[in-house]
Amino acid sequence: MEKQRILITVKTYPTISTKYAETVCTAGIKEDGSWVRIYPIPFRGLDENQQYKKYDWIECQLRKSEKDHRPESFNLVDREELVPIDHLGTDSNGKWRERRCRLLQPNQVYERLEPLISDAHNNIRSLATFKPSKIIDFVWKEEDRVWDPKKLQEVKNRFYQKGLFENNDWQDHMKIVNKLPYGFSYVFEDKDGRKSQLKILDWEIGALYWNCLKHSTGHSEQEALYKVRDKYLNEFKQKDLHFFLGTTMQFQQISPNPWLIIGVFYPPRDDQLSLFD
Repeated sequence: MEKQRILITVKTYPTISTKYAETVCTAGIKEDGSWVRIYPIPFRGLDENQQYKKYDWIECQLRKSEKDHRPESFNLVDREELVPIDHLGTDSNGKWRERRCRLLQPNQVYERLEPLISDAHNNIRSLATFKPSKIIDFVWKEEDRVWDPKKLQEVKNRFYQKGLFENNDWQDHMKIVNKLPYGFSYVFEDKDGRKSQLKILDWEIGALYWNCLKHSTGHSEQEALYKVRDKYLNEFKQKDLHFFLGTTMQFQQISPNPWLIIGVFYPPRDDQLSLFD
């Protein structure tokens, strides 16, 4: 089986799973421009030289998931062979242009939600790049502050069972990630004027919240929340903002709007970086 090169564009905030302990949903663009989802990946359990960043090129073998019917969903053939091989940075205009050209191909950027919802319901598509026409607001909602105790105990019971993973060395020192106490969402309009509110699952926003909380006065949650809002609403509104959208397997074909924001792409607004240069 031939190895594939994938440009990582999505890493969701870690979740706990009774089967896989802690997992991250990863998605990216293959060299031909098509989307691929790789799940499950126990990211924090990977060797240090395997842990990839957003916009890293990784190389691995994939096989179509037998349990996930969504067309872009694949499993790793061998977790041990996954390795980052390059990074698509932004240290120059040329690098920004290359990143934009790979991720914002005109025929693959959607501006209307209706066709995406139809595609999801018909299992044609479960990953997409979307450009909102208008950002209305950025909001948050308080959620459970800890993982479900029953589920967490099941995870811990399996976590220490030898044989759960091919390589169990990392289980002896790994700590389950803290649950985010808030869910963050964008409120926006599409090209048809359709107003929507979609939750953001990107690992990046979770890491930003914890960092803002750490550096806020007296570890003030409200101060941290408004710092997150300032970045995602005020700063990103000045950028050429796009969403990477994805669906969940459970709700893809039954939810009125099954899409979630699994990544945020915010290249600069700069005529020199136009896709049509």
